[in-house]
Amino acid sequence: MSWSLQDAKNRFSAVVEAALRQGPQAVTRRGRPAVTVIATAEYEGLRCAAAAARPDFSAHLLAIPRADAETEDFPRARVAPRAVDLS
Repeated sequence: MSWSLQDAKNRFSAVVEAALRQGPQAVTRRGRPAVTVIATAEYEGLRCAAAAARPDFSAHLLAIPRADAETEDFPRARVAPRAVDLS
């Protein structure tokens, strides 16, 4: 269900009760989606799912590009230096 901001402020207890019983409740401001009220248990489930999908730090470090096996160096861009006037 979608609530206008004014209705959500006036009936906040009803918004919370609906979020607990029916699921996420959208709140609009000036006709545009502004926020969603969800139950804490659902929020924690979303946080845990996001954390589980995120690689751990060691996986992040292991994903760093390695040097080319033939040259044992990283490929470098061929860029000419810019002209600088030192006068």
